[in-house]
Amino acid sequence: MPDSITTEFAAIDAVRHFNRFYTNFLGLLNRAYLGSPYTLTEVRVLFEIGSHGGIAAATLTRDLHLDPAYLSRILKRYREDGLIESKPDPNDLRSQTITVTDKGREQVLEFVRRSRAEIAAHFDRLAIGGPERIVGAMQAIQTTLESEPAIKPPVVIRSPRPGDIGWIVQSQARAYTEEYGWDQRFEGLVAEVAGKFLSNFDPAKERCWIAERGGLNIGSIMVADGGDGIAKLRLLYVDKTARGLGLGKRLVDECIRFSRDAGYRQLSLWTNDILDAARAIYIKAGFRLVSEEKHRMFGPELNGQTWVLDL
Repeated sequence: MPDSITTEFAAIDAVRHFNRFYTNFLGLLNRAYLGSPYTLTEVRVLFEIGSHGGIAAATLTRDLHLDPAYLSRILKRYREDGLIESKPDPNDLRSQTITVTDKGREQVLEFVRRSRAEIAAHFDRLAIGGPERIVGAMQAIQTTLESEPAIKPPVVIRSPRPGDIGWIVQSQARAYTEEYGWDQRFEGLVAEVAGKFLSNFDPAKERCWIAERGGLNIGSIMVADGGDGIAKLRLLYVDKTARGLGLGKRLVDECIRFSRDAGYRQLSLWTNDILDAARAIYIKAGFRLVSEEKHRMFGPELNGQTWVLDL
């Protein structure tokens, strides 16, 4: 058998293996889903009804890919249990609009509470960073398989929380090693800059911002006090999943705004000329190139550059 076919089968079997694992992990085959008398499919139907102000049975059949007769039995049970009610659709008198009753709404909220508690219990048993890796992998699967990607949650720029500075070191070291072949000395430099920022932090003159989307960090930047009225822009980073959103410009604008408000006379930064996207942002923001030099600080030969912005 050709190697390409063997590799393809291995990938397919890996997906099948994961599906079996995940189905068992979530208890999707249990008759009593989330400790209720309903199956997963039945709970999903009630959730969909509850998330709409009113929905037609035909829409449920289409969106959930259910057999109409099977859906009819589920709806009949929910009516008997007092969880849903139907009324004529004002836009189509041949159709019925299904809504949840007060009892049904309480049941939907209880399902949400139980599901969150179950997931939280799993997360509590994981090592630090485990939940974030799981969420990231899930989002990667969803984004890759979606034929029409859903609207992504908004990007939030916030102050760092415990562990975020460590994330900055890890994410930048990994990104620049993978994309440019830089060695461990770059990680050492990032760790040194981050460590000094934490050790000498002056809230009146220094600041760090983390960009987050959907609970995942996707970008960062710092302003450090360089002395003599000069602020230093440090460690600009935008994850490859967030490129093209204008996030780098937003982060640089935050630095410029803060540096002006903090009373600095100049904002300085050091970069390398192969980082075209970052340099384009600096040029548009008004930075000017004041010096450059060849170096091998991180392995490959690079051209380091110092840029400044008069505030």
